[in-house]
Amino acid sequence: MEDNKDCPVSVVQKVIGGKWSILILYQLNTKIIRFGELDRLTPNMTQSTLTKELRRLENYQLVNRKVYAQVPPKVEYSLTKIGLELIPILKDLGQWGNKYIQYVRKQ
Repeated sequence: MEDNKDCPVSVVQKVIGGKWSILILYQLNTKIIRFGELDRLTPNMTQSTLTKELRRLENYQLVNRKVYAQVPPKVEYSLTKIGLELIPILKDLGQWGNKYIQYVRKQ
């Protein structure tokens, strides 16, 4: 296991380890979202970075991209079946994050 390709935690880190990946996945957890809406939901991210992160998540088969042949272009993003399986885990991470915030505030 020199390159960690068989280590499940290493695989998870590789797949969702992008700076914005978890936030994008979480935004897609309840509905299909168009690019512009995703852009508004992630104001600290440039459109270029959002595009790159979405392509990366699409390459890892976590996100579906549907392009409509119209002018202006319409592109929608949603989670794949395997991407949807991450949502309970992301919610658990959010709960842990809240506990951590409270812990740090008490210090």
